[in-house]
Amino acid sequence: MAQRRRGRFVTLEGGEGAGKSTQLRRLAAWLRSIVGDVVETREPGGSAGAEQIRGLLVAGDIERWDPLTEALLHFAARRDHLVKTILPALARGAWVLSDRFADSTMAYQGYGHGVDRASLAELYRICVGTMRPDLTIILDLPVATGLARASGRGAGEDRYERMDLAFHERLRDGFNEIARNEPERCVVIDATLDEDAVHAAIVATVAERFAVSSAP
Repeated sequence: MAQRRRGRFVTLEGGEGAGKSTQLRRLAAWLRSIVGDVVETREPGGSAGAEQIRGLLVAGDIERWDPLTEALLHFAARRDHLVKTILPALARGAWVLSDRFADSTMAYQGYGHGVDRASLAELYRICVGTMRPDLTIILDLPVATGLARASGRGAGEDRYERMDLAFHERLRDGFNEIARNEPERCVVIDATLDEDAVHAAIVATVAERFAVSSAP
């Protein structure tokens, strides 16, 4: 009996306006031509229950939640996302591409809002366990540039965008520190480049990391 191939879990991270959603769609399209089964998902969200929680987090007044409550909501959504979407897809051998995962909670609620990082790590252990993404791509750009890009995206999901500049600077620093601390997992890509150049850099990173290629 042939052994089932192992799925891969790739996450895209970064601040507001970094272009994660666009780049995830383009990466998924490229990968499908090579590996076939690719799941596109997002956080907060990615499962029916987590999508309901998403509305509580990305809309409304910026002071709607205290930082710890906000972190707990993110982990509640993440647990449902993991159980209902990510793990089943990986088990069948699919590639899972997620627009945000736990690094966003560490950056936004930990570095940005000041929630104790050790407590967030413990929540990760409880809710996720020992699993880590196989690769995390962090799209980095200056805060002002990202916020200008994100402005006017609409849909009422702008709660984080409306937080002050200092908050966004802290979370950018947080993503970069996460990358420095876990260089074997994280790759930082300059998101100030044009869309095609960012896509090319992501494809090159994935191709090198996993030895995949669209070449005949």
